[in-house]
Amino acid sequence: MELTVYLAGQIHDNWRHEVEEKAREKNLPLTFVAPQTNHERSDNIGEEVFGKQPNSLYKDDAASSINNFRTQVLMQKADVVIALFGEKYKQWNTAMDASSAIAMNKPTIIIRPESLIHPLKELSNKANVTVETVDQALEVLAYLYE
Repeated sequence: MELTVYLAGQIHDNWRHEVEEKAREKNLPLTFVAPQTNHERSDNIGEEVFGKQPNSLYKDDAASSINNFRTQVLMQKADVVIALFGEKYKQWNTAMDASSAIAMNKPTIIIRPESLIHPLKELSNKANVTVETVDQALEVLAYLYE
């Protein structure tokens, strides 16, 4: 049984690569999908589709409609969602994606450091599983195959 896993979270470092590598090392039959990880492409997709926008508000609105479309399609096709909350970056998109996954009744694993226990307590309570590391999240998925 192969599962598709949507990797929600910030796009500023290579945490997704770490997940994919560790999953391969464990021989887990997983396919990964994610938001657009090319930040420039994500920011500019609205103008690439609709043309030059009059200001940054319209540029962001145009891009967000297409990015939200992408997220919805890929998340609906996913079997599982992993949402990573880190220490360094603002986590608004991650919170939105995790909330959407939960609302879609997608099995959801939240990864968050101990320092974010309090600010994420309600979201963690709604997720199926909350862990502190990528390794723990992959152990949860590996357990499906036992």
